[in-house]
Amino acid sequence: MKQITASLPFEWPSRAKVLSTAETIVIGTAGGLVFVVAGLPGGLISGSMIAVGIAAIAGRQLMLPPLLTQIVLVLLGISLGSVVSRHLIQQVGAYPLTVGLLALATFCSTFGSSYYLQRIHGWDRTSAFLAGSPGALSQITILAVERGADLPGIAVVQTMRVIILTAALPLVLALAGITPSAAPSLTTTIASPLELVELVAASLALALVLRLIKFPASWMFGAMIGSSVLHGAGWVEGGLPDWGRGVALVGIGALIGSRFARMRIKTLAGHISAALGSFAVAIAVSGIFVAIVALTTQVKLSDVVVAFAPGAMDAMLALALTLHIDPIFVGAHHLSRFVFVTIATPGIVHLFGRPQDDVDD
Repeated sequence: MKQITASLPFEWPSRAKVLSTAETIVIGTAGGLVFVVAGLPGGLISGSMIAVGIAAIAGRQLMLPPLLTQIVLVLLGISLGSVVSRHLIQQVGAYPLTVGLLALATFCSTFGSSYYLQRIHGWDRTSAFLAGSPGALSQITILAVERGADLPGIAVVQTMRVIILTAALPLVLALAGITPSAAPSLTTTIASPLELVELVAASLALALVLRLIKFPASWMFGAMIGSSVLHGAGWVEGGLPDWGRGVALVGIGALIGSRFARMRIKTLAGHISAALGSFAVAIAVSGIFVAIVALTTQVKLSDVVVAFAPGAMDAMLALALTLHIDPIFVGAHHLSRFVFVTIATPGIVHLFGRPQDDVDD
């Protein structure tokens, strides 16, 4: 039996990983359902994220394996693409101006947050710049390791920003009357079995192509593009059943909340004030640019708020899905921010961070 097992082309997950994954799913689902039953904004994603985050901070080793994460991202992409219409596509003409303002907002937000971390909390310049850069967490982590930056502090600041935005944005938008607290169904019909097969096949094919060319968030954006093309062309009517969208939203929430699983309470407590302060600065700067866009364009305020929110792409697009916000507008802007941060951050760190000699010493 041992010889047969050793010859398999893959390794079965350990019992501990299976149990951790199952626990994560159960806790996330329970949290999401509690939020839905209570009628709280954000529903499945916010409830799942908060429940898993609390359990992770309490010491539970929660996690989602890569394969399950990829499935969740593909389902999210298909759901986002299913709301595409010719009306949404016609609004693309307004993007150049708002994308340009988003780039400026990202630049100002990064420098504002980093200045706060340096002046108020005594962070070094490299760590402050990396913590203040919204999105592109994997690239930020690599740069932090290469430059000898404060990786735990950066992780706390980045994670807290996403957690707060994902939990608070739906509530803020609902209280302000900008978007309904209970979003209407995104699709009126469920795709037929054959159409569902077409959706999954096209989404996976494009996701794999984007992955080969190292496109950011390839699983989600590939599925979103594939689904968008099929729906926009009228080749497919309807979308995933409600349970499919529910899996995507609960999965994204659990994925965000599980970031706390490898974070010690002492580390979190030591950087919580820095995280909250830098978040406040980033939100204040973003708010100024949201007001500019809202006053100078015809774009809906709720679309601008989520598009300019300095959070992770997957989380903000999941919010767009659950809050019935234009996913094309939000996706285009968060992808633009990701590209801007990925390209600009290494240069900013090189010019304004600690000299490399100081890092090597």
